[in-house]
Amino acid sequence: MSRLGVCFVGAGGAVASTVIAGVALMKRGLAPRIGMVTETGGLPQTLGCAPLDSLVFGGWDIRDANIFEAALRECIVPEHLLRKVEPELRAIKPWPGVVSPKFLGTADADHVVTAKSHREELELLTRNVKDFKALNKLDRLIIVNLGSTERHAEVSDVHRTVAAFEAGLSRNDERISPAMKYLYLACKLGAGHVNFTPSLTKVPALESLAETAGIPIAGEDGKTGQTLLKTALAPAFAVRQLHVQGWFSTNILGNNDGRVLDDPESNKTKVASKLSVLDEILGYEVADHQVHINYYRPRGDEKEAWDNIDVLGFLGERMQIKINFLCKDSILAAPLVVDLVRLMDVAQRCGERGIQRQFSLFFKAPYHRDGERAVNDLFKQNALLQEWVEKVARRVRAAV
Repeated sequence: MSRLGVCFVGAGGAVASTVIAGVALMKRGLAPRIGMVTETGGLPQTLGCAPLDSLVFGGWDIRDANIFEAALRECIVPEHLLRKVEPELRAIKPWPGVVSPKFLGTADADHVVTAKSHREELELLTRNVKDFKALNKLDRLIIVNLGSTERHAEVSDVHRTVAAFEAGLSRNDERISPAMKYLYLACKLGAGHVNFTPSLTKVPALESLAETAGIPIAGEDGKTGQTLLKTALAPAFAVRQLHVQGWFSTNILGNNDGRVLDDPESNKTKVASKLSVLDEILGYEVADHQVHINYYRPRGDEKEAWDNIDVLGFLGERMQIKINFLCKDSILAAPLVVDLVRLMDVAQRCGERGIQRQFSLFFKAPYHRDGERAVNDLFKQNALLQEWVEKVARRVRAAV
C-alpha cells in the first residue's frame, strides 16, 4: 500500500488533533466512519481515494505538546477513546511552527521556529518535511493549514508576482504572513495545499507559483456549521422568490479559535469570509447582512449559532425565520479535512494544478480564478464536485 503524508499547520490544535485521533480510532474499528463523502457510496472506489490506513500524520504547532496531550487539552474526543490509541498519538510530536507578531493576534506561541530570516525559516520547514517523508517512506504529501486565524491583510505589491514575493522573502518583508510561507513551501516541495483557515493565501504570486509547480491548491475557510446552513437556505429563498431583507447571524464559542477571534483584526478576517456568500447566491445585495462572532469561554468547542432572517413574500408581507444551531465545531470540521486530503491527493495524481474550484463545497470563501465568480450555492457546489468525479471516473475507465 502506498503511503500518503499529511502535514498540518496547527497540528496540535482542536481540528487537527480531532482528525488524527479520529482516523486512528476509525482504523481500529473503534469509531464509525460517518460524515465523510469519501467514505460513502461508490466514491472511494470510483476515484481510488487513499485508504485511511495509508494516511501518516505530522506537522507544525506553536504549542509544545504531543497529539495525545493536545487532544486531551481540547476536550473534543472523549478521554476513554483517546486512551485506546494513546501510544500512537503520543508518538506524533509537532515541529516548531512559524509565527509573526504582525499576524499572530492573541494566540499563544511557546514552540516556534528559531530563525533570523524568512529564508532560514523555510529551510527549517523544508528539512522537517523531507525528514518526515524519509522516516515514514511516504509516496506523496498534502499540506493542510489548520492554524489560528491571522490578522486581516490586504494584497499588496509584494504579493503580486513571484519575483516580488521571492524578493520579499529575501528582505524579510513583514507583509508575507506565516500562512503564505506554508503555501510557498508546498509549491517548492510539489505538495498539494489546502487552506482551511480564512487567513490570506490566495494572492497572485502564489496562484501563479502553484500553476508553475504543478500542484493543486484549495481554500478558503472550511464551511462547517452556520455558513453551511446559509448556503443551503439562501438558494431555497431564491427559487421561491422570497426577497431577503436582512440576515443577522451571531455565534458564541469558547475554544482556542474563539479566543483568537477575540482579537479585532483576526475577527475581521473571519467575518469577511462569512459575509461573502449571500449576494452571489441571491443575485442582489443584502444591505442588512450582519455576522458577529463572540468568544464565550464556558462553551468550549460546543459552538452555538443563531440566525434571524427577514424576508418579504407575496403582497410585500414581512416574515421571519429563526435558526438555532448547537454544534461541535471540530467534529463538523474534522471529516471535511479528511475528505479534502483524499480528494486533493486524487487531484494531484490526476495532474490537476492551481485552484481546484470543484472543491468549493468545502469552503466559506472558495478560491476562484480572476474573471470567475465564486460559487457559494451549496447545490451548485455539489454539482461541480460531481461533474469532476465523473470526469475522473471516465479517465480511470479509459485507462483500464
